[in-house]
Amino acid sequence: MSQKVFIFDTTLRDGEQVPGCKLNTKEKLEIAVRLEELGVDILEAGFPVSSPGDFESVNQIAKTLKNTVVCGLTRAVQNDIEVAAAALKPAKRFRIHTGIGTSDLHIKHKFNSTREEIIERAIKAVTIARNFTDDVEFYAEDAGRTDNEYLARVIEAVVKAGATTLNIPDTTGYCLPQQYQEKMNYLYNNVPNIDKAILSCHCHNDLGLATANSIAGVIGGARQIECTINGLGERAGNTALEEVVMILNQHKDLGFYTSINPKLLNAVSREVSEVMRMMVQPNKAIVGSNAFSHSSGIHQDGFLKEAQTYEIMNPAEVGAEDSKIVLTARSGRSALAHRLHKLGHQFTRNDIDELYPKFLEIADKKKEVLEADLQAMAEEHKK
Repeated sequence: MSQKVFIFDTTLRDGEQVPGCKLNTKEKLEIAVRLEELGVDILEAGFPVSSPGDFESVNQIAKTLKNTVVCGLTRAVQNDIEVAAAALKPAKRFRIHTGIGTSDLHIKHKFNSTREEIIERAIKAVTIARNFTDDVEFYAEDAGRTDNEYLARVIEAVVKAGATTLNIPDTTGYCLPQQYQEKMNYLYNNVPNIDKAILSCHCHNDLGLATANSIAGVIGGARQIECTINGLGERAGNTALEEVVMILNQHKDLGFYTSINPKLLNAVSREVSEVMRMMVQPNKAIVGSNAFSHSSGIHQDGFLKEAQTYEIMNPAEVGAEDSKIVLTARSGRSALAHRLHKLGHQFTRNDIDELYPKFLEIADKKKEVLEADLQAMAEEHKK
């Protein structure tokens, strides 16, 4: 029987930390409503203590969403937690997300502290948060570079204090998938009270492994993925929501599912891109403009005979436009015939053979042969 993987969207918090992506309250609210329609389970609306504007945004989202759990981020600081609780209070369901760095690098250089003191601060933060809600998530920042035995001690302590979700971030995008999976597996098998909480993946993309690590984390025992639309986030970005959702959809043999409606993925991607003024790279998986485009003759020929030869999903599944046959100097006769047919021209194989050299002549001069070029070729040929 398939198990659910909860989707925790942090586009409005981690995604907004991208330089130039700052949103006002109206923009945040618009995206939050769309994310709820998409089906995200938990929406991290912001970091309420960071500014009056962010407090207001979190508060308005908390008042508006009907089904999605609204979450606010805090440090392991009492005032942070109290401010977050105030911002989240109107929500039907809310979560406080608190935590602290656990790697020796963070403990020494960021906090000038000790391992034992960090555990004490973690316990205190979770205890304070539990005064406001029974839905408390704890993040062990830089867990990716934290010693597994010590990390297990921290996790055991915060679960005992009342944490119900355990965020194991690969904050710097350092881990390899096998390492991250083993870390989750270690916690799953070595924390005595782990059955009282859900393990969560929060992976960054510094080495291009955020999506792979998140899937590996789920295989290792996590049941929540923290992600953003279009992979937006600090530095090289976060795990892309659309990627992990479609990986789990495609690989049903893994035995997991999400509540995301994949048919809305492209529409939400475009809206986030426009509002946050961040272009989606054309070759971006699932939502890039080239995700369902074919320009190589070999690929085009196979695709035209049977789409599944070169597409593992139908564009309609993710709300994308129809697949595109793009004509370039690498395209073959079948693609040329297909495009001319779509324009209403019925040519024989001999006609196409005669047209093809002319087509290549144009293609060698241009990056793409357009409809106007094809029409001109066709009309000239008919004379």
